[in-house]
Formats: sequence, C-alpha cells, structure tokens
Amino acid sequence: MFDIARNDTPRINDEITARTCRLIGPDGNQLGLFGILDAQRYADDQGLDLVEIAPNANPPVCRVMDYGKYRYEQAMKDKQARKRQTRVEVKEMKFRPKIDVGDYETKKGHVLRFLKKGARVKVTIMFRGREMAHPDQGLTVLERLQEDLKPYATVEQAPKMEGRNMHMLLAPIKGAFDKKDTEDEAPEKA
Repeated sequence: MFDIARNDTPRINDEITARTCRLIGPDGNQLGLFGILDAQRYADDQGLDLVEIAPNANPPVCRVMDYGKYRYEQAMKDKQARKRQTRVEVKEMKFRPKIDVGDYETKKGHVLRFLKKGARVKVTIMFRGREMAHPDQGLTVLERLQEDLKPYATVEQAPKMEGRNMHMLLAPIKGAFDKKDTEDEAPEKA
C-alpha cells in the first residue's frame, strides 16, 4: 500500500512535508485537494491520523486512518502468514553397504516415521576401506529401500556418489499415510 522511497514506514501527521495533498477519507472516498494544515485539521476532528500513502505522486496522496490500528492489523497478518508457513525438515539416515536384515528393517522404520511427519529424508550409504571398490552394493541397498517405500515416498534426488558416501533424497507423498492409516484400521473394527 505504501510506496515510500526512504523506508517502509509512511510519514504521518506532522512529518508530512508537502504543502497540498489529495485526501482520502476514513471510508476510502476521495475528498479532493486539501492544504496540508486543512487535511491535518480534518483528521484531528475525526480523531484519526493523517498518513501519507503515496509520497511520489503529484500532489502526494494522504489518507485519514487510525494508524495504530492499521499497524496492529498488519502485524497480525504477518504473524498469521508466518504461522501458516511450513519449514521443510531434512532428516538423515545412514546405512552401510553390508547391512543386516534386522538393522535394515529398523532403519527403514525410522525413515518411514520421518516421512510420516512430513520431513524429507537424506539416505546415506557410508563406505569404508575396500567397500569403495563395490559401490554397486550400496546402490542395491538404496534401490531396495526405494522399492520398499514406493507407496510413501518419491525419490527427489537419485543415488549419487560423493567421496566415500552415496546419497539419495526421499520426499513424502502427500496423503499417502492418510490412506494407509484408514486401511489398517478397517480390519481391526470388523
């Protein structure tokens, strides 16, 4: 609403330096051209503030409003916008190329829990020593995990080797866990 060159707060009341202004009333109607003193007197009679909303216009545009109330409402809008904003978390789960079945299932459960909470998961296969000669074993583990989690997650970043580690990024599928929860509950009720 305010296009002010110097900073983001508009000039109000006595801070306005122009001699005349185009005045907008508290209800949004244009009242015409006023001298700045007359406009200020009109705002004072209403018990409101005179706010310069378009200082670069010729003549500048001023509006009669309750500036404190306006700033409060803007702060509440900003707060609501921040509240609705979601931060995407990236969790990491580390595997080894020669992982045992029990350990694999446990770590897969952790990855599933992270995905259920809406976090993206970075899966890392760590190679040591001679394991570096067999990156295909790590790729096999990642492909197996990808296949097991196919109904719940999509691969956002394909498996990629970086130094001694191989990475893959999984993102949750929206609504995938809602459907599975209702299907799991249905047999229990019957």
